[in-house]
Amino acid sequence: MKYSEAGVDFEKEGRTIGGIVSALKFRREGNGAPVDLPGGFSGIIDFGDVYLAMATDGVGSKMLIAEKMNKLDTVGIDCIAMNVNDLICIGAEPLAFVDYFAVEKHDEGIAKEIGIGLNRGAELSNISIIGGETATLPDMIKGYDLAGTALGYVKKEKVITGEKIEPGDVIMGLPSSGPHSNGYTLIRKVIEEAGLSYEDYFNGRKLGEVLLEPTRIYVRDVVALLKEGVEIHGMAHITGGGLRNLLRLKKGVGFVIEDPLEPQEIFGALQDWGKISDEEMYQTFNMGMGMALIVPEEEVERVLRIEGAKLVGKVTEDSGVEVPSLGLRYEEYL
Repeated sequence: MKYSEAGVDFEKEGRTIGGIVSALKFRREGNGAPVDLPGGFSGIIDFGDVYLAMATDGVGSKMLIAEKMNKLDTVGIDCIAMNVNDLICIGAEPLAFVDYFAVEKHDEGIAKEIGIGLNRGAELSNISIIGGETATLPDMIKGYDLAGTALGYVKKEKVITGEKIEPGDVIMGLPSSGPHSNGYTLIRKVIEEAGLSYEDYFNGRKLGEVLLEPTRIYVRDVVALLKEGVEIHGMAHITGGGLRNLLRLKKGVGFVIEDPLEPQEIFGALQDWGKISDEEMYQTFNMGMGMALIVPEEEVERVLRIEGAKLVGKVTEDSGVEVPSLGLRYEEYL
């Protein structure tokens, strides 16, 4: 099974994005002017001595599993995580968040559960939720949709652009907590076609509960490294696109994953149930590595202080991303 067969085609998505971007001609000048960074995971604007960074994302179809399990008290963590984990990739410290909650009909109990997750995500990220919007859209929404936008800042001289990445640097992997909030259209298709239920048990837990494990938030760990003065040349949030996200960091260098982090068992089960190739798995899911840090070799020991961190590979002169042990190679970002 492939992600595109489940309804998500990265190539078509790219063309859609291109259609939007091609129409965006106006750019503000002066204070607040946009700044173009190669491969950034967030947008930034000039703001005096600092850059302000913004990222926007949502929980996606993971929400559908949360609805089926009648458990929506953690999806708020996912919503914030997907945004703040993008911000820190350029060295920006997240500051604030606003959410957008669209509903078919209002339910005070559900809203409270959403709020519990958002509050926990804010605590884990050390940010304030300063506002939001709720929309009632019975003709458009069947159930619920949750998204949001995060704001952060970075001093101009501290911004991480990826330009300092060079052969000889090493790749440090930070473990994920599971699928995070990516690939759930394919996950749901696999579960459906395998004749499984979210109430079925997997390794002692309900399958739905395993799939609802909240996205790990890396903010406090990464911000601590930056404030400590650890030299980080690049960071990639491993989300949709999997290992291909590394290709966003810098052109003209290669990323070789020699000793990958061990994927959680749920990934192996999904691969077996859906008869999914290694190539598809590693370009759809994080496969156990939710964040990758590119650092000089002398910084390895300091990064290893992060729980679960591991030296997984190196930067080379060749282009592309490679996992030799699996015979995988990706040449471009989708």
